[in-house]
Amino acid sequence: MATGATLHRPVLLTELLGALAVRPNGTYVDANLGGGGHAEAVLESAGPGGLLLGIDADGGAIEMSRVRLARFGDRLSTFHGSSTHLARAITDAGLSEVDGVYFDLGLSSDQLVDRERGFGIRAGGLLDLRFDTRTGESAAELLAQASAAELEQIFRDYGEEPHAAKIARAIVATRASAPITTAEELAALVEQSVPKRYGPPSRIHPATRVFQALRIAVNDELAALSTALAAAIAALRVGGRIVVLTYHSLEDRIVKQAFAAAARTCICPPRVPVCTCANQATLRLITKHPITANEEEIAANPRSRSAKLRAAERLERAA
Repeated sequence: MATGATLHRPVLLTELLGALAVRPNGTYVDANLGGGGHAEAVLESAGPGGLLLGIDADGGAIEMSRVRLARFGDRLSTFHGSSTHLARAITDAGLSEVDGVYFDLGLSSDQLVDRERGFGIRAGGLLDLRFDTRTGESAAELLAQASAAELEQIFRDYGEEPHAAKIARAIVATRASAPITTAEELAALVEQSVPKRYGPPSRIHPATRVFQALRIAVNDELAALSTALAAAIAALRVGGRIVVLTYHSLEDRIVKQAFAAAARTCICPPRVPVCTCANQATLRLITKHPITANEEEIAANPRSRSAKLRAAERLERAA
């Protein structure tokens, strides 16, 4: 990804700032730095003593954000790596407790037009789909090696794709004569494999679920999110906030369940008449129901259509 002016427009920016309740001179962690739009607003809101640690597996995103946020000088520090390493990133930055951690789990506009990794179906390019190209296997390598059964499970579990089996078989048949190495090739193959849609054209490409599933698989996104959420909650000082923006049901379910578990006072089995667990809730839910974009934002930024924001606040720690 080339460095320069970012195309990214932050989603639910006003709502995120409100949920995060930015403190003057506070210390914050952006667990998915991306284009730096949220980080810029948080640093501005925190004032001259505010600090922010930006984490991203995408080295190009970090470079672009550092250009965008250069005016904040050493108030910004960055960590190149998956949010799985959030706890280590906080320690490496010399921090212990922080006032807030927030996640924006969506792809940035810069990634969607990056033809080196094929995130954007319509933009095309090499079928890589890794955020961090220094580690793991690419989507093209996964497609070349996985069995039809393995591919079907990936498409079902991570993409909730109703035609998973048919698409998996088509991929295995096609790769027998030629490898699938570009986003264009995979998108065309999926489009040919699924039943034709009648009625007006859909704004969603037929291969969207397959690309989502492959991206989640090669980046191990769901496991990374669970690990990062636990580390983020542990790093919050009392009264600190955690805010998460999700873009599909798999992510939102993990966040909802993690917040609910941390906000639960009693974890005794349902049939136990009297609580004996002495469990202490660590979070208070700020959003009982997720916040979504209004019509005005959706019109200006269609990517916000599927966004859901959840937030919680750190409670007193156990003695």
